[in-house]
Amino acid sequence: MAATRATRPSSFSRNPSTSAAPSIPLPGVKLGPGNAAFVSSGIPDLDRILGGGFLLGSLVMVMEDAEAPHHLLLLRNFMAQGVVHRQPLLFASPSEEPRAFLGTLPTPIAASKEERPRVPGPNQEGKEQGLRIAWQYKKYFGEQPASQPQYKDVKQEFSNTFDLRKSIERHMLSSQNIDCVSIEKISDLAPLRERCSSFLSKLNGDNSSIGLAGRIAIQSLCAPQCGFSDWDMVSFVRSLRAMLRSSRAVGIITFPSSILPHSFSKRWQHLADTLLSVKAIPDDDKDLAKLLTGYQDMVGLLHVHKVAQISSQVPVILEANTFSLKLHRRRSLILEKLNQAPVEGSSGTSYGTAGPCTASFKGSSIDF
Repeated sequence: MAATRATRPSSFSRNPSTSAAPSIPLPGVKLGPGNAAFVSSGIPDLDRILGGGFLLGSLVMVMEDAEAPHHLLLLRNFMAQGVVHRQPLLFASPSEEPRAFLGTLPTPIAASKEERPRVPGPNQEGKEQGLRIAWQYKKYFGEQPASQPQYKDVKQEFSNTFDLRKSIERHMLSSQNIDCVSIEKISDLAPLRERCSSFLSKLNGDNSSIGLAGRIAIQSLCAPQCGFSDWDMVSFVRSLRAMLRSSRAVGIITFPSSILPHSFSKRWQHLADTLLSVKAIPDDDKDLAKLLTGYQDMVGLLHVHKVAQISSQVPVILEANTFSLKLHRRRSLILEKLNQAPVEGSSGTSYGTAGPCTASFKGSSIDF
């Protein structure tokens, strides 16, 4: 009996996907504290906010805005980053031709001469090792291992910056392991569950995909044209989350929370490891324009509700939870903390200045 008690495992165990994480990162995968493995969201600022990116083996959910399709910005960057790293991709959409969505993926932006690192010479390899990556990425993620394969198409950063005005080159899509599924005409989610299971099993099996991390992207799962029952969708999300736990993949699901019943929307949010929401900014909101600086450059707001954690029940506390979505030079997506505009008018006092505090006492003034 004593031997049985000694060998019985604890009820609190480490996630198997992270405990078996390789000492050498996979292409497009970065190791963080506690041997946690991350893949990039395709937005460098979002990776920095989340502490490294999307955790490998986790489920990311994005609540859509009913007024504007800003969730597609996150979805396109996430998928395009996987294409750059040659990672297998499974994309499911309620449209009739989901493969047409691949033509809207943005292309990575090459570093300029000012941002491109210098190649060290034979005697400077140790001294200038830190210049191999552009400075704006180095301060967030550090260097990539030398064993990671390099491709001629684009510089292999952990997180690239993408040009939303230009589509990704077709040859990058044709040479990629991309599977597209339409969920518009299927009666239930069993076929999609089987496709996800088969996709994830290939990542862990003995085939050409071994040694690569995978990505699953599902757009508008509870769209009105699909017609799935609420309980069927909750069951699918729960099973997909369980399958991702023991795999080298990350799944992202976008859903219009406004059309779901409140109780089911709360269940969806609880099942997410990382929960985000996007909201459009109206052009004619004058009150908000007076409140925030840089309002004219904003295209929307992103709110971080929950960040994935491994082997810990302590929630992540961020410096800020709401960020502004902006287009840098009208082409690349960036995130910034909201800044309050200064007080206008002569009667107000600026936050950066302080006037003297004066009080009157029995006819005399006291300054202090």
